[in-house]
Amino acid sequence: MKQFYNLKSLFRLSSLFVLLFSVITVVNSCKKDEDEEFKDHVVQFIAKTSTGGQLISVVTQVGTAQNIIYDKPTAPLKESWTSGEMWVNSSQAQINFAANAVLPQDNSDLTITLLIDGEVARTMKVTGKGDNKVAKVAYSFLEL
Repeated sequence: MKQFYNLKSLFRLSSLFVLLFSVITVVNSCKKDEDEEFKDHVVQFIAKTSTGGQLISVVTQVGTAQNIIYDKPTAPLKESWTSGEMWVNSSQAQINFAANAVLPQDNSDLTITLLIDGEVARTMKVTGKGDNKVAKVAYSFLEL
C-alpha cells in the first residue's frame, strides 16, 4: 500500500510539472511580438560618368511610384546628377534606380550609387564605349 501511495504522489508531482511547463510555454508563445516598426530613412541617388560621358536618362522608383527624373536625349546632362535627400519609410519595401549614358571611350564608365542614411547601400559601375550604357540597382528594406 505504501508503494502505491508513493506511486500516486509521483504521478501527482509529475502532473504538476507537466501542467506548469504547459502554462509557461503558453505564456511565452502568447507574449506580444516586438516587431520593429517601419522606420524613416534618408535616401539619395547619384549618377556619374567619367570625363566626356553624358547622362541620357535617370529614373528612380520608390515603392510603386516610378519617377523619371531626367529623360532628354537631345540635351544630355554632363557627367553627373545627384538627387536631393528624401525621406523614405521602410514600409515602401523596394527602391530602384537606373541611368542611361553615352560613353565615348572604351575605358569610360557610368557609376550609379544608392545611399541610405548616408551609407552606400548599392552601387553599380558599367564600363565601355557605347550610345546606351545602362546601370541599375535595386534595394529592398525587407532583406534586412
